[in-house]
Amino acid sequence: MTRSWIILGATSSMARAFARSVAERGDRVIVAGRDMADLKAMATDLALRGAASAEAMRFDARDPATFGPIVQKAELEPGEINVAVFVGSMPAQAEIDADPALISGVVADNFTGPVRFLAEIAPLLEARAGGTVVGVSSVAGDRGRISNYTYGAAKAGFATYLSGLRNRLTRAGAHVVTVKPGFVDTSMTWGIEGMFLVASPEKVAADILKAVEKRRNVLYTPGFWWLIMTIIKLVPERIFKKLSI
Repeated sequence: MTRSWIILGATSSMARAFARSVAERGDRVIVAGRDMADLKAMATDLALRGAASAEAMRFDARDPATFGPIVQKAELEPGEINVAVFVGSMPAQAEIDADPALISGVVADNFTGPVRFLAEIAPLLEARAGGTVVGVSSVAGDRGRISNYTYGAAKAGFATYLSGLRNRLTRAGAHVVTVKPGFVDTSMTWGIEGMFLVASPEKVAADILKAVEKRRNVLYTPGFWWLIMTIIKLVPERIFKKLSI
């Protein structure tokens, strides 16, 4: 079976690891993001790793004009179309509190941009009667915490959208996997205090690929984050609002 993967936010550490995994099994890959020089080098590397084809395209979650060309390219790809959304940004909450203008960018990167792209490409997955959408949300979206509640709110919205999209696409034979990573060793988390049980991007990518193969609905990765977040969600609000987490 011919499989193509559109990977948005492809230069992130998790996306790179995932792209290498699908390339090594011979899939076709489109890596998309803002840094075209990096993306072109990445596409060359993926081709050498075994990708049936590898191409770099521009994607900016804050610029909807970049969405259409990727969708049009996908329409020309043979076989199964899959999309993996790794797009996101996470300014420190203190920075956002000091400059509320940052909120629009956080929401665009983590919610409205990815959602609009998926809305544009969903009809193609329905027409092909298959394929998978991998949407990377975050454990931060499970409950608002003082340390990152703006980011968490955007990721929560994205997770809710993915749930509805899963409900829609399953009727056509396609699938949606919602991924909720915990702490991952990436540039976005580098230097943040209080990090613990940090996973490697390769571990997360391997978990995602397994979840795709098993058609999981929601994936916490590493898996112990399901238990951690279950406990956090059960803390009564009168106690939780006093915690500094």
